[in-house]
Amino acid sequence: MPLVAAAVCPHPPLIVPEIAGTAAPELDDLRAACAAAVGRLLAAEPDVVFVVGGGPETIRLRAADYGSLRPYGLDRRIHLSKVNCAGGPRLPLSVQIGAWLMHRGGAKCLRLGQAVAPDEPAIACARIGAQLAAEFGNAANPGSAAGSDHATESTGRAAGSDRRVALLVMGDGSACRGEKAPGYADPRARSYDDGVASALAGADPDALLSLDPGLSAELLVAGRAPWQVLAGAVRAAGGAWRGELTYYAVPYGVAYFVAEWLPA
Repeated sequence: MPLVAAAVCPHPPLIVPEIAGTAAPELDDLRAACAAAVGRLLAAEPDVVFVVGGGPETIRLRAADYGSLRPYGLDRRIHLSKVNCAGGPRLPLSVQIGAWLMHRGGAKCLRLGQAVAPDEPAIACARIGAQLAAEFGNAANPGSAAGSDHATESTGRAAGSDRRVALLVMGDGSACRGEKAPGYADPRARSYDDGVASALAGADPDALLSLDPGLSAELLVAGRAPWQVLAGAVRAAGGAWRGELTYYAVPYGVAYFVAEWLPA
């Protein structure tokens, strides 16, 4: 399967400097790490990048779909990819921030999206990941979730041909790392986040798929389902993968990770 790269980034609205205002320098290191991860993702020369993030429902997102950062104080519409055709206001915050990172990185390839509900079981997340990895690479699979619809949004190769696919996976860790954290302090949070960091550093899909949905919800983890989509995609793609964790910090009591996965 033509899965050529994946990157993991968090999606705090404050990563957008215009939203952060005078506090923007506090996340300069995070922005730099995300920019580097997206840069290396694009260096793999994907034809299609799926931006995967949590949302209120599990739904496929088209290139012209968009969202607005107005609820966060910035009157700006963020398109996933195309702006010259009809789309709907369907992007959750996670995918909006992913699209912003792609635009900021100068992406020219097609971008599509996948929102994943927070209560999606691990097995369903893995299945979604396998579909994303295979969708554009198997001419004998015309019945995939969006193969026929999205084939016309290609980068010029024939529908069903082997296109290079990459994933930009958006997700925050626990929000319970201290008394000022959104979820207050929870003694289980650090161990959970350290486990995620280890799994991302080691490109370990099995460890990500073992994350417990119930505990993840209790710790206000926004990335569990998207990370399990990544795990399913890599499992389906096969072969050996190598990971690198380039950022792990807990500003504002929320764990943020940046990681890069590439075929070994």
